[in-house]
Amino acid sequence: MKILLKNATILDPSSAFHSTKQDILIKDGEIANISQDINDTDNAKVIKHNNLHVSKGWFDSGVSFGEPGYEERETLENGLLVAASSGFTKILLNPDIIPIPDSNTTISHLIKMGKNKTTSLYPIGALTEKGEGKQLASLYDMHQQGAIGFGDYKSSLISGNLLKIALQYAQSFDGTIFSHPMNHEIAEYGMIHEGIISAKIGVKGIPTIAETIQISRDLQILSYTEGKLHIPFISSKEGLELIRIAKKQGLNISCSVGLPNLIFDETDLEGFDVNFKVFPPIRSKTDQQALRLGLLDGTIDMVSSMHEPMNIEHKKMEFEHSSPGTIGLESCFGLLSNIFPLDKVLSFLTRGIECFKLQSTSIEKGKTADLTWFDPEKIFRLKKYDLKSTAKNCAYLDLDLQGKVLGTFNNGFLTSNT
Repeated sequence: MKILLKNATILDPSSAFHSTKQDILIKDGEIANISQDINDTDNAKVIKHNNLHVSKGWFDSGVSFGEPGYEERETLENGLLVAASSGFTKILLNPDIIPIPDSNTTISHLIKMGKNKTTSLYPIGALTEKGEGKQLASLYDMHQQGAIGFGDYKSSLISGNLLKIALQYAQSFDGTIFSHPMNHEIAEYGMIHEGIISAKIGVKGIPTIAETIQISRDLQILSYTEGKLHIPFISSKEGLELIRIAKKQGLNISCSVGLPNLIFDETDLEGFDVNFKVFPPIRSKTDQQALRLGLLDGTIDMVSSMHEPMNIEHKKMEFEHSSPGTIGLESCFGLLSNIFPLDKVLSFLTRGIECFKLQSTSIEKGKTADLTWFDPEKIFRLKKYDLKSTAKNCAYLDLDLQGKVLGTFNNGFLTSNT
């Protein structure tokens, strides 16, 4: 395949062509040439667009689809197409499927299903057998098959000793342990952030302490073991501060924040819209502002769309009985661009690659082509018919997005939105 991107502004600080307008020629999966005027158009797909910008491909550290087990929510094939169309060329797949990916065979199966796509799929293996939190799964065997890390989905280990053993054992192969920041005894039956709004509308809340107690315990165990820990979906100012202190102490810790916690605050839940019901919950305006600042100062390593498709029958229920979750891949770039400068948005969407030691190449001649291109100034209002996701449980409908993804190229495959 031969592709020619014409007059594209390259945004890649690691490239000698950063902030310049160039033509980019891709041949056989590699960047064959970068120049201001390339006329090698024979048998090439030529991509032209006003205000065309290109960056390294984007990364999401926490995506759910459905298949296997919940194909009605989203198949892997369509989910990876949605990711590619949304600018993401690498995603970590959450272990919320059936069977639970707790063995080398299930990890191998997922990787095979994700082959030959624009977006590369990296499975997160379950930390414990069947995700039950009782017995460690076969971590090394899953690592050998390609598991990127290990954690029970949206579930923290009750046993501190089991977490200690996992962090110690995973060091033998440089493995990363995921620990969800939520103490379920304290959060039990909570549906939204415990605060003014939960009291006002009469819904049981999840207090911030449910997050901070868990993070504090896990960081103490991390300090003792000197392992490698990733905390997904930080939601509170206080939890963020604990991680900031741990990083200053030199602990091997990374973390992410979910898109809903950057865009919304607890007041958005007054209308009982089930699409705003997510876990961890959307918290206060103070928390939202702290999380944004945490991204800017580097305490938070990456943003996750927290993409979580749900069956319509699980969402079209009374608020207290509905399942938490919203899809977010398709709106992630445009929403982040509403609140952050473009260079920061691209940093948030790419720097997580290094945390998980995945291959990342600069936009340079001779390098593997792993690219996302977009128009950063295109403004449009997100409508349901814009969604390529099978599930439509989206909290961001009817919001204005700044920036439109035009296409991606990775693994020798092209996905184009034009």
